[in-house]
Amino acid sequence: MVKPDWWIREMARKGMIEPFEERLVREGVISYGLSSFGYDLRAAPEWKIFTNVFSTVVDPKNFDPKSFVEYEGEEVIIPPNSFALTRSVEYIRMPENVIAIALGKSTYARCGIVANVTPLEPGWEGHVTLEISNTTPLPAKVYAGEGIVQLLFLEGPRPEVTYRDRKGKYQGQRGITLPRV
Repeated sequence: MVKPDWWIREMARKGMIEPFEERLVREGVISYGLSSFGYDLRAAPEWKIFTNVFSTVVDPKNFDPKSFVEYEGEEVIIPPNSFALTRSVEYIRMPENVIAIALGKSTYARCGIVANVTPLEPGWEGHVTLEISNTTPLPAKVYAGEGIVQLLFLEGPRPEVTYRDRKGKYQGQRGITLPRV
């Protein structure tokens, strides 16, 4: 079952989301915080912008740091048909019987900006690494400190083996985390 606002608030008070915004902040920003059936994460002001300056190949098994430029700022311009990584402002601690699915914010989607995150598995914790694609032929602006994806929390029975139990490779990640094999 999808978990409602009151459940998310209760779990955040127990440490599931830090820092936690108890209401949906909307005035003059791309909304973030608690909504009826989810929580909108904010983008941090840290960015890895993919570029083809050094003609490298993006390889998840042998990741070359020359394939991106690091940048810090309250907004970032993602080149046309390109990609950037950031992380969530919030640190997440998933309960052992809950999975979270992240969906991109519609404000960005309507501009051709797609945010992707893999599911947050039961028992996982860390900053969420956010993948942002600019699918347009134009430069695209993304804002730090504002909403980027909405998490939906789904509860089920505790699995036999949680992400924490199997010592997943992204457990406890802080900052923007690059691919690991």
